Amino acid sequence: MSNYIPTYQHYDRMPVDISFVFKNERPAGKHGFVTIPEGSDEFCFEDGTPARFWGVILNGAANFPEHDYAEKIANRLMQTGVNYVRFHQLDSEWATPNLYRVTAGERVVSTREFSPESMDRLDYWIKTLKDHGIYACVDMCTYRKFKSGDGVKFANELADNVKRYAHYDPVMIELQKEFCDRFWNHFNPYTGLRYKDDPFFLACVISNENDTFREHKTHSKFCRKVAYYEDMLEDLYVDWLRKKGRTDMIEERDGKAHVKDYVPFDQEDLLQVEFRMYLERKYAEEMYEHLRSLGVRVPISDTTWIAGNGLTYAQRNMDFFAANSYFYDWLWNEKEKRGWNRHILDNPVSTLGGVAGFRLAGHPIFQTEWSMPLPNSYRAEGPIWFPAVAALNGWSGMSVHTYCYSTYLRDDMILGKESPTDGIGTIPYREGIFAVWNDPAKFGLFYFGALMLRRGDVSRAKKTIGGRITEKNLWKFSKKLAETGMEVHKIIAVPGDMSDEEAKEKYRIDEIRTAEEEFPKEEKLAVVEELRKEGRHFLPEGSKNVIMSDTGEVWRDLSRQIGAVDTPRTKIVYGMLAKDVKAGNTNQPYDMKLNGMRVSCNTDFAVVGVSSLNDKPISKSDNMLLCTVGRACNSDAWFDGEKQVRYGHLPIQIEVIDAEIEIETEVPDLRVWSITTDGFYGGQVPVEYLDGKIRFHVGPHWPSQYYLIMQE
Repeated sequence: MSNYIPTYQHYDRMPVDISFVFKNERPAGKHGFVTIPEGSDEFCFEDGTPARFWGVILNGAANFPEHDYAEKIANRLMQTGVNYVRFHQLDSEWATPNLYRVTAGERVVSTREFSPESMDRLDYWIKTLKDHGIYACVDMCTYRKFKSGDGVKFANELADNVKRYAHYDPVMIELQKEFCDRFWNHFNPYTGLRYKDDPFFLACVISNENDTFREHKTHSKFCRKVAYYEDMLEDLYVDWLRKKGRTDMIEERDGKAHVKDYVPFDQEDLLQVEFRMYLERKYAEEMYEHLRSLGVRVPISDTTWIAGNGLTYAQRNMDFFAANSYFYDWLWNEKEKRGWNRHILDNPVSTLGGVAGFRLAGHPIFQTEWSMPLPNSYRAEGPIWFPAVAALNGWSGMSVHTYCYSTYLRDDMILGKESPTDGIGTIPYREGIFAVWNDPAKFGLFYFGALMLRRGDVSRAKKTIGGRITEKNLWKFSKKLAETGMEVHKIIAVPGDMSDEEAKEKYRIDEIRTAEEEFPKEEKLAVVEELRKEGRHFLPEGSKNVIMSDTGEVWRDLSRQIGAVDTPRTKIVYGMLAKDVKAGNTNQPYDMKLNGMRVSCNTDFAVVGVSSLNDKPISKSDNMLLCTVGRACNSDAWFDGEKQVRYGHLPIQIEVIDAEIEIETEVPDLRVWSITTDGFYGGQVPVEYLDGKIRFHVGPHWPSQYYLIMQE
C-alpha cells in the first residue's frame, strides 16, 4: 500500500544546499567570456576552463523581480547547483512586468522603448545572479507583439513573435536590430558594465522557435496568415527565381508576377526548399553581423526550433545550435488537462535524438528547453535521464522549461495550477503544467543534473559517430541514427558536402554512417557484452532489451522500465524498481546492483540516487547526498486515467520510498541523517556495517526525500 507524506516547498530555500561544491565558480564571469576553441564542439571559457551549464528558464515576468526577492531566488537556484538561467520571453506583452511596462493598465502603443523600472529590476537581477555564480543566455525575439506605433503593417492581425514574417519583412527586421542595439548597449549601474561587455552573458539566441521552413502545424495559432505578408513571401520567391535564371517558373497573372503552381510549404518542391534555406540564412547572417557590429562577443545561434535538414544547413555559419525537445504530448487546453502518463525508460528511441541529429559537426549544442511535465506520474525520470544523456554526448548545457512565470512565488502554491488564461501565443500552458520550482519530482532532483552535467560525473562517450545528412531529404529530418544510437555513442550530424576523411580528421569522428539508418540492435548488445566481460557492469538477471553507453555509466532496460547512472561519484537507479512488467508482479523488488552499490526497493516507481559531495568517489567519501522520490501530487488531486479532474490542495505529497541500500565504503562511522523540508536533521536511520559495506533501510525510519550520509 502506498504511503504519502507532506512536503513543503519553500520558494526561497532548498532543504539541502550543495553550493559549496561549486564555491570556486563565483562570481559568474570570473573565467572570462564563453568561447568555442578552434576544432572544438563544446563551450569553453577564455581562460581554458570547460564551460558547462545546468539551469532553468525564467519566463516573462520572472525576469524582473524586485530587489529583495531577487536575492532569495538566486540563492535558492545556487543551492541546487544551477549555474545558468535562460532569459526567455522578456518581450512578452501578456506578462507583467515585461520590458515595456511593470504593471498592467496603461496602453503601450509601441515596443521601441524599454521601461526604466523594468530595466532597473533586470539590472539588479543580473548583478544578483552574477554574484551567485549564475550565467544567462538571452533571446532577442520571443513573443514580441509588434504594434501599429512601431510602423508595422496590419499589426492588429499578427500573432506574438510573428512566426516566419519577422524573418523577411524589412520593417520587422530593422525593429529587431534596434532592439538589439538598445539591449546590448544598455549600461548596468549595478555591475558598471554594458551588457555586451559583461561575461555574465554566456550566449545569445536570435529568435525563439521561429524559422522559414514550416507553418508550425503544432502551433497553428502562432501562424495567423496575413495576405500582405504571404504576398511578400511569394514576391521574394519570384525575385530569387529570376536571379537563379528560373524564369520558366514565373507567370504573369492579374498584372503581377507569380510563381507557377505555387503552393506555400510544398515539401516535395526542392526548389522551394532551396529558397527557404536562402531566406533563413540571409536573416540569420544579417542579424548575426549586426550583433557582432555592436560588439557582442558571446556565441550566437539562430533559433531553437528543430526542423528539417534544410534548417540545419541554413545555420552552418552560426556559432552553436540551440534546440528544444520534450517528452510529452499536446494533451491539454484551458479546461481539460491530460497527462502523457508514460515512461521515458521504455521508449525504444531516444527522445533527444532530434537534438543530436540537429547538431552539425564542429558546433556546440545547447538544449534550451527540455521537460517531462505534469501531470505525468513518472516525470521524476526526466531530471535523471536528460542530463545523463546530454553529458554522455558532450552537450554544453541545458535548461528546463520552466522554473516559473511569475515574480510572486509563495510557499502556499500548489502543483499544476494555471494562473492567466490563453496568454502565451493563445496556448493555455502557463504557470502550472511546466513550472518546476515547487515540484519535488522535478526541481527536487536538480542536484543530480548539476553534478552529472556541470561537475562532469557522467563522462563523454568513448566513440563518436557522424550521421551524414544527404541533400535529397532537406524537408525531412534525418535523425534515425541519433534516435537509436545516441545513448550508446556520441552522435553528430555531418554535412553531405564534406568527405569522410575531412570530417574524421577535423571533428575527431571515429566512424561515419548515413543519418537515416538505424543503429543496429546487435551493436547495442555487443557493447553490453563487452562491458560484462570487463566485469564493470551489473544488470538485473534476465535483462535483454538494454541500451547501454559505451562507457558503461548510463543504461536503461526497456522491457523492465528501469535505468541507472553508475559513475564513481554519482550512482542512481530509477524507474519501476519493484515491478516485473512481463510477469505483472508488483511485489518482488529487483536487486539493483551497481558498481559498489545495491538497492532493493519495495516501492514500485522510484528514484534512488547517491552523489558524493566532495571530489572523492562514493567509496571514499565522508559526505554524500541521498535522494529518494517517485510520485508527487497535491493532496486530494484526482485523475481519471490520463485526465486531471481535480488539482487538489496543499500540502504537496510525496510517496515514501521504501528501500534497502548497501554502499561499499572505506570510511568508518558513517551516519545516515534524514533531512526535513525545512533543512533540519530530522533523525538518524539505523546503519549496519558489514564487510566494508554500509547497509540501511529508508522508509520505515524518518521517511524523507533527502538524506545526508556523512561522517561525524
